[in-house]
Amino acid sequence: MTSPPLRRHVTGARSPWGRPRALPELRANPPTAAAGGGDGVRGIVGEDDGGKLMSPQEYADYKRRVLPQRERNRLFVSWSGPTGIDCKLVGPETRCFCTHRYKQHQTDLEEIPKERPIHLPCLVHGCRCASYLYIPSNGSQAIRCHCKHPANEHREYEPYVCKKCAVCKGFQSSFSCGCGYPTLAHQMVVETKEERVDRGKPVGHDVPYAAMGGLTGFSSLAEGYLRLDESGVGVPGDGLLNAPITAHDHPFLRAHSGTAASLLPHNSSRSTADAGAKNSLTQGITNLKLREEEDMAELEKRYQERMKLQRQQARTGANGRAPSQAKTQSRGKGKQATPSGK
Repeated sequence: MTSPPLRRHVTGARSPWGRPRALPELRANPPTAAAGGGDGVRGIVGEDDGGKLMSPQEYADYKRRVLPQRERNRLFVSWSGPTGIDCKLVGPETRCFCTHRYKQHQTDLEEIPKERPIHLPCLVHGCRCASYLYIPSNGSQAIRCHCKHPANEHREYEPYVCKKCAVCKGFQSSFSCGCGYPTLAHQMVVETKEERVDRGKPVGHDVPYAAMGGLTGFSSLAEGYLRLDESGVGVPGDGLLNAPITAHDHPFLRAHSGTAASLLPHNSSRSTADAGAKNSLTQGITNLKLREEEDMAELEKRYQERMKLQRQQARTGANGRAPSQAKTQSRGKGKQATPSGK
């Protein structure tokens, strides 16, 4: 059975096997990692190549010119609430109020401006967005203004008036963030590395990638009220970690609460528990059989017993045939052998 022909992705002649032939410029400059075809290279170049494949020399010149500047002038972009929590750390794919992504805005600056706030205009042709502005979403839907129209039906420049009605004086929404405060109580923060360190926020490691914004690790992808670092709610204290397990805790904690209470020493905090007690707790949880595992083992045992019984019945039926059946089969074999003897 022959496979269906591949869809024509590029123009030009096709090979005898039905595969599209590479264009001359692709044959001359194959998309290798050195020429800008890998995911890591795409993260470094970003939108600066204009959709055109760089040659190895152009890519080397780009790194020599841009990377030192990017490391020196990196901007950390976040959407912060009134409590100081960075409710949203902006990344390269985070959308702006103008519906374009952060990586489509001006993120690399030769010199950091003196005035604040720092404006990051959109670079998409025809877009009038003067500075990046994060806008949250309600699931997969855009949040709505007081005029009942969604955010994507408003102008992309201040005061962000509605395109559908004349009563809107500017985009305003009562949508509440996960921190409990409405959207109007939040503000965009664009800061340098030194300014972020002064605020006591994490800055992570220096990376060569474009439009990283406020991302410093995998935890940066979570919402601010779920992030257990200095940019979120912070590390929980010993009072919360050593609190007794109640009905409101996770089912795993409730299932092993008795084991933990019996193996840990009484009246001892998490920091003073000795290594022997911790090892005993780990060994006890490892050896503990859950109810689901016992049920699966019982079902597997019944299945094996049923299969064994069926095999025994099939074997007994094959060996215990009636004599009349055996004679009939022998006569049939003799009749078949007689013509061949003639």
